[in-house]
Amino acid sequence: MAITRMTLDEIKARPTKRDRAKIKATTEEDIRRHMIEDGEEPAAELREKDIISPWYIRKRLGMSQQQFADTLGIPVATLQNWEQNRVMMEPATIALMRVLAHEPKAALRALRRRPAA
Repeated sequence: MAITRMTLDEIKARPTKRDRAKIKATTEEDIRRHMIEDGEEPAAELREKDIISPWYIRKRLGMSQQQFADTLGIPVATLQNWEQNRVMMEPATIALMRVLAHEPKAALRALRRRPAA
């Protein structure tokens, strides 16, 4: 399969299948109704698998993908693969996500890079 190189402008000019106006118009009540229709309980407590979700943890920490990836010392593409469930996290990464979920301040302090002496 050949790789096609495109500029950002070319990518943006391509038609999208997403109706961004419809997405923007979606309310919290719509989301709640969709959850109920999908058999989910909107008021339910978070499950363990939700807590270790890199997306959930990153959002809770108020970090961009780039900031979170830099903090973990990984490429942004790796984080995107985890967040979109394209690639399973290794057991050590799952353990790190648990620590970040339960003790974020301590974990971020431990992950902070120090300049070389």
